[in-house]
Amino acid sequence: MSAELRLDAVSRHFGGLKVLQDVNLTIPQGGIFGLIGPNGAGKTTVFNLITGLLPPTSGNIRFDGEDLVGRKPHQITRLGLGRTFQNIRLFKEMSLLQNVMVGMHAHLRYGAGGLLASSGLFRAEEKRARERARELLSWMKLDHKAEETADNLSYGEQRKLELARALATGPKLLLLDEPVAGMNSSEKTELMREIENISARGYTIFMIEHDMRFVMGLCQEIAVLNFGRIIAQGGPDAIRNDPQVIEAYLGREDDEPEAGGGPHGIVTDGRPSAVAAGTAPTSVPQPGAPA
Repeated sequence: MSAELRLDAVSRHFGGLKVLQDVNLTIPQGGIFGLIGPNGAGKTTVFNLITGLLPPTSGNIRFDGEDLVGRKPHQITRLGLGRTFQNIRLFKEMSLLQNVMVGMHAHLRYGAGGLLASSGLFRAEEKRARERARELLSWMKLDHKAEETADNLSYGEQRKLELARALATGPKLLLLDEPVAGMNSSEKTELMREIENISARGYTIFMIEHDMRFVMGLCQEIAVLNFGRIIAQGGPDAIRNDPQVIEAYLGREDDEPEAGGGPHGIVTDGRPSAVAAGTAPTSVPQPGAPA
């Protein structure tokens, strides 16, 4: 089910702004991989390049032996890359079951324009799709709400529904962009268990997340992006104690702080490092800066 993702010397410029510079990353088969960094470091841009929403300025991106550069997003999805977004993108007026089934369209054999709608093939495909959608909802503990509309869900449940829909695309690798953003503590704990269960089923997971406690408790491998460059990569303990990582989040003592904090707007009041403590660093977005 899993496949390797490789980024080789990937850069992305917006005019004179160098958002990513010579990024090298390998996401191996299996396990949970995290990408962290201050706001504006370029994390979401990495996901946008992988999924074909943006082309790289230079460099190569390969997945399961296939070159992704130049492919359209739906073509990349068919190769086995699924994704969730920072902002929830559900069809609120549709049922949970219908939302999940939307994610399956790339793999269904209905024929052009639904020409086989009256055929036995369509009915068989429809039945399999509904059964699979219900199974994915059960993974997220949402199967009892399958016929309800998505706008009746709590925020945490909407996040889980979006994850179920991403799984419906049949991914080998699942990209999660800030999966616990806006969740309370109990919702985060519940989603952590669901993601662990997904990983145990053989899916590879690559996530962006600002909640450091969540990342450290879930990911086996973590890369740190700062000002468009990878500055560290390793297991949770190595990342917690890496001087470059601590500096990226908190700044050196001799740095001239910006108003309200260090280089990334993080308050540096002498408290222990948020990274070393395993808590979530909070950074202030820079106006107009890419995520």
